Amino acid sequence: MPDVSIIPRPQKILTHQGTFSVNSKTPIISDTLNRKNAAYLKRLLSPLPKNSVAKNQAIHLSLRKNIKLLGQEGYFLKISTKEISIEGTTPAGIFYGIQTLRQFLPPELERGECRGIQACTLPCVEITDFPRFTWRGFMLDEGRHFLGKEIVLRTLDLMALQKLNVFHWHLTEDQGWRIEIKKYPLLTKIGSHRPGTGTLFKGHHDGVSHGGFYTQVEIKEIVAYAAERHILIVPEIEMPGHCLAALASYPNLSCMGGPFDVATNFGIFPDLFCAGKDFTFTFIEEVLSEILELFPSPYIHIGGDEAFSKRWKKCPDCQSRIRQEGLKDETELKVYFTNRIIAWLAEKGRRAIGWNEIMQEGVRQEAIVQYWLGKKEKVEEEIRAFARDVIISTYLNTYLDHSHALTSLKDAYEFEPIFPGLSETEGAHILGLEPPLWTEWVQDQDRLDFQMYPRLTAFAETAWSSREGKYFKDFQSRLMKFLIRLDVLGVAYAGTGDVKPSYFERLFKMISIAIPQTKTARRKMNPFNISVTP
Repeated sequence: MPDVSIIPRPQKILTHQGTFSVNSKTPIISDTLNRKNAAYLKRLLSPLPKNSVAKNQAIHLSLRKNIKLLGQEGYFLKISTKEISIEGTTPAGIFYGIQTLRQFLPPELERGECRGIQACTLPCVEITDFPRFTWRGFMLDEGRHFLGKEIVLRTLDLMALQKLNVFHWHLTEDQGWRIEIKKYPLLTKIGSHRPGTGTLFKGHHDGVSHGGFYTQVEIKEIVAYAAERHILIVPEIEMPGHCLAALASYPNLSCMGGPFDVATNFGIFPDLFCAGKDFTFTFIEEVLSEILELFPSPYIHIGGDEAFSKRWKKCPDCQSRIRQEGLKDETELKVYFTNRIIAWLAEKGRRAIGWNEIMQEGVRQEAIVQYWLGKKEKVEEEIRAFARDVIISTYLNTYLDHSHALTSLKDAYEFEPIFPGLSETEGAHILGLEPPLWTEWVQDQDRLDFQMYPRLTAFAETAWSSREGKYFKDFQSRLMKFLIRLDVLGVAYAGTGDVKPSYFERLFKMISIAIPQTKTARRKMNPFNISVTP
């Protein structure tokens, strides 16, 4: 019987005797809704020789209704001696079936060539497959370092191979504003560039100037490219904190009035959008209006993390807002700010997502929480009390900017997103898994690859495959073949061995677990990757 090695691991595989030979002339027969999938598959097969095809041999892509087992993204893949058929309830399911078929093809095809391959012989199998979670994401921070369109498109291609379906794009930060907003051109004229000042290591600065942003034309191209691969792009516009690039561009958005510079150091800064000025909300709504035009996503991420109230306490406008709205203090002012944006997005048919700092009493229930730090009990309370939906991005388990010693491949694979204290019904509010990559120390494709792979592949399997029957040694075996494909694709992944953490990394992890609310445990304060090079 054939050795079937697929990542993520399918739910059910049956192997049979026999093979099917495919080449670039093999007909692809699809229904109307699968024409884009058919074109995608044809491109994958195009490097193969143009051999003759036996009568009636073909690849069939077709939709079938009312198959509850498959859900919205599952598929049936059958390879027999006479044909290949991929069936699903939606084009997304068909696409994921194609990704599984892709792993049966020679890795050399990934570079668009066949190098002497005379025939591509596939084993006869039947695969029934569907994802465990609906949210299978990856977050890329481009606020700290701008990477550019080609790297993003390549990232989307690699995500598709692994059946990941959400690209969370962190586009604004203290260190850079990365998206063109026509109403406010200074956001990119000023806010997208930072000088090469600051002190190396002090404040985690690399001492080099950086800049760059995406035009709206480029954004539309990237969104369309992702849609063809059934990947949803969720943009993040950070507020009310992590906004120095915006304040440097438009100082009147602040409490203090400026002037401000785009941040040259990494860390947490005290300046926020002023919650007392009406112009602040006008600005945010006008920015978000352009964002909504560019991104059809039903979800918009509004950040909300690490926003401390030092400036608001001393701001006459913020204190006036507190009195006018009958609020008790700056904590309630943040709830007011958050709810105002959530409500505005809801009126536009969009749903807000925020980091788990938005889990304050009174925040509107429809907002999705992205959990990264703090007590899990608080998340459980939100789920039970408000049926709050949650995305899991746990700091110590899923952050891809951590060193491979601090978060190993085995750690990544064995991480379980569902909290053990939740019932099956409550656990359904965990939408899925999203490992983030913050780019304080990532400036190019090789370093990006090194931090992402193969750990992102491990997370992809956790997000797709069932929990039962999931074994790290089995994953390692299949991963070895998958890495050959990544080699052909030019991915500069890290090693797969067990990397021992240093004394300082072990100490850091112990402190982070013991005192999770201190600055020591925050993502910006992890210095251990600066000595790691790809």
